[in-house]
Amino acid sequence: QVHLAESGGGLVQAGGSLRLSCTPSGRTSFSRHSMGWFRQAPGKEREFVAAISRISDIPSYADSVKGRFTISRDNAKDTAYLQMNSLKPEDAAVYYCAAREGMAVRDSALYDYWGQGTQVTVSL
Repeated sequence: QVHLAESGGGLVQAGGSLRLSCTPSGRTSFSRHSMGWFRQAPGKEREFVAAISRISDIPSYADSVKGRFTISRDNAKDTAYLQMNSLKPEDAAVYYCAAREGMAVRDSALYDYWGQGTQVTVSL
């Protein structure tokens, strides 16, 4: 069982930046898991943001964040990151990290493990 914990959320002005982190706890083999970031705004469905494979090859991004967000991972530190730049009010949501063994994918239903989420608020 893999337990994930997100951190780094908060309140930021539009145009600002935040970096989210995701770390597993307990017995885990972090490097064996692909990682994904998803978000859910009030009244909306959870949506894909970004994903990265176990070996950090070509990451994938939602069109809405491409060029502004960067997903990365440091297997030595058992941590995945989501660098968010040029934040917009529409980026406000609870951000979740997720893990799965296998390829990095965009479908949230294919992820096995989830964190509790971290709130990102973007003010005008």
